[in-house]
Amino acid sequence: MALEIDLSDRVVLVTGGVRGVGAGISRVLLTAGATVVACARRPAETPVEADGRAIDFLPCDVRDAEAVREMIAEIVRRYGRLDAAVNNAGGAPYALAADASPKFHTKIIELNLLAALHVAQAAQAVMNEQETGGSIVNISSLSGHRPSPGTAAYGAAKAGVDALTVSLAAEWAPRVRINSLVVGAVETELAELHYGDADGVAAVGQTIPMGRMARPDDVGNGVAFLLSPLAGYISGATLQIHGGGEPPAFLSAANATHSTGTAKTAQP
Repeated sequence: MALEIDLSDRVVLVTGGVRGVGAGISRVLLTAGATVVACARRPAETPVEADGRAIDFLPCDVRDAEAVREMIAEIVRRYGRLDAAVNNAGGAPYALAADASPKFHTKIIELNLLAALHVAQAAQAVMNEQETGGSIVNISSLSGHRPSPGTAAYGAAKAGVDALTVSLAAEWAPRVRINSLVVGAVETELAELHYGDADGVAAVGQTIPMGRMARPDDVGNGVAFLLSPLAGYISGATLQIHGGGEPPAFLSAANATHSTGTAKTAQP
């Protein structure tokens, strides 16, 4: 029998699951057969669909713990269970740390760290009472693992998400598994706002060992794996989806040449 990912019996919440990376995650999970409930502050301008099936949308500001509890209660009322939650909602505009206001920093931390904790806590309360338990995936970022100038609070929050993941995995095992995806640059419909234009997106892609930025479905495939029985013994882990990572900046400034595996100093 071939290995496959079948989530047809799962009810999955995807926060921020209506656009960008979140929409990609929702589409992959729909394709895998899951019932997908996506939340955001506003619905998508175009329906999120795959294989003739669509998400169920619920409005929610995930920074509001009470609103999160009410949303998850509504999911249970509609479907009788909650098998998985994907903490995808997040992001941050560019702002140098010295120039941004305290209120700005607070909002970034609330959205990218505290919201994930609110959702995880409310989801765990349901999953812990289910015979089959449940699984949570936190969408983290390379920004939490290297310098992130211009998005310092965001990077700090994502580092916190990874720390949160390992702690909750220890607290909530064996009923609830929790893992994080450390995601690199992703090409979405908003990518050109960050990188200038199509040429900028392509140029960034060429700095990545795989030769391109991730696509939203690449992230969705990682989520589907972690939610599937194939990952049934994986908890407290970070799965990196970054196309090989980001080569350190010093390499572009170095003057070493490489021949047959031996480094030689280039002569002026």
